[in-house]
Formats: sequence, structure tokens, C-alpha cells
Amino acid sequence: MAADQQGTSDAPAAPAFGQRRRRVGILIGVALLVLVLDIVTKITVVATLSHRAPIRLLGGFLHLRVDRNPGAAFSFGTGLTVVYSVIAISVIVVILRTARRIRSVGWAITLGLLLGGATGNLVDRIFRGPHLFRGWVVDWIQLPHWPVFNLADSAIVCGGILAVLLSARGLRLDGQREQR
Repeated sequence: MAADQQGTSDAPAAPAFGQRRRRVGILIGVALLVLVLDIVTKITVVATLSHRAPIRLLGGFLHLRVDRNPGAAFSFGTGLTVVYSVIAISVIVVILRTARRIRSVGWAITLGLLLGGATGNLVDRIFRGPHLFRGWVVDWIQLPHWPVFNLADSAIVCGGILAVLLSARGLRLDGQREQR
């Protein structure tokens, strides 16, 4: 009898549905954590630092201040707020579509960081002034010789670094290693 008629084959068994759901749960959990922390910190910073001088910490190495950014890093492309919103929506859609293929905890965390960060900044662009889908992102963390940023930006950068590291190690979304 043929292997497929007997219900067996030499192909590796597909990961269980429950395992995939757990990985998607990790992705969503990380994204929600990043999003909630980003929103709460921005609300707190706007409420407490809007009308005062920046707070110096760690001997002046770190400053906490309110900065509203209509553009990307270094205020690049300040007139492109709508474009950045479309890019963020596209990133969110791609990550959510990719989620069903994730079998790796590392990739679940990575994509969760990217999803949470993109969503956090998108919330600002949609709902903050001056206009719907033209809102300015609240940035509040400043390091020397670096643009002012927020937790969503940090999550995006950390997610990008993790993506590079996972790819360099040959780890695919499905948890398998690339054959080299």
C-alpha cells in the first residue's frame, strides 16, 4: 500500500494547532503590552511634562521631555504624515497575515514588538492633533546625539534587531533552521 493511503509518510509532522496558537498568542501578547505601555507613557508624559523644562536624569545622559513629531526619525518628512500612516497600516496587515505561519517563539516576540510599535505610533497619527490621520507622534525620551523617541520607536528598533539576529542564525518563521 502507498504511504499516503496508509495515512503515514516520510514528511515531518506539521506542528500541532495548539503550538501555533500559543505562538500567535505570544505575538499578540507582546504587541498589546507594547501598545498599552506606549499609550500610558505618552498620556502620562503629556499630562506631566508639557509645560515644564525637560527632566535631566543620569547626570544629564537621559532627558525626559515632550516633543511632537509630524515626521519620522530626525523629523524627516514632516509633510508625509498620511504616508507614514499608510505604511504603518501596511506593516500591521503584513504582520497579522504572517502570524498564522509562526512556529518560532523568537519570531513571535520579534513580530509582536514590531506590531505593537507600529500600532502605537499609528494611534498617535490617527487620533492626536492637529488632524485625523495627520497627528503628530509624542516622543519623550532623549539621549545624547540621538533623536527624541518613545517606547513604540524602541520596540520597532528592538524588533528590527531581533529580526536581523534570527535571520543571521538561519531561523525561519516556521521554527526550522535554514540548510547552509
